[in-house]
Amino acid sequence: MALLFELFLTFAKIGAFTFGGGYAMLALLDHTCVEKKKWLTAEEFSDLTVIAESTPGPIAINCSTYAGYKKAGLPGAAAATLGMVLPSFIILLLISLFFENILAYPVVSKAFRGIRIAVSLLILQAGFKMAGKMLKTTNTKVSSLLFVAFFFSVSLCLSLFNLHISTIWLILVSGTAGFFLYGLRRKEGAK
Repeated sequence: MALLFELFLTFAKIGAFTFGGGYAMLALLDHTCVEKKKWLTAEEFSDLTVIAESTPGPIAINCSTYAGYKKAGLPGAAAATLGMVLPSFIILLLISLFFENILAYPVVSKAFRGIRIAVSLLILQAGFKMAGKMLKTTNTKVSSLLFVAFFFSVSLCLSLFNLHISTIWLILVSGTAGFFLYGLRRKEGAK
């Protein structure tokens, strides 16, 4: 029972005091689970982040669930997950109760506008970093860059003109186009 409480409390601290989403929590999860508590090895945590990123749900919650499961089985997974989720839930509940009153203050309203701009810039920055990594790979060709630029332009135009097309269709079309593009490259390489 003490271990379950320790798991809950440890992940509740991480969930309560880390801002910026799941990726911001990874460094603290690594420090806590690998270095401080030694619940996971560095290699296990590395594998865990890859698995947690590729499974449905927030990455920080997936990481905490696995760490709790590894340490204390199913009850440990439940305690760690509850510890990670509960602080954010309580904070959002309190904000939602007073949200209309909070927005009445001009300072708060302007702060939310600034946050929207900051989030947009962070997303663009992440996109540019991914594009930079793609450019550094040895097999990146001009056709790949044109492919990315085309689908980025389509997405941007759809957003700017307020056209509602499901992103699932964009993913399916770009995946199909990528499949054919890869097939053409493979044929060219075989010649």
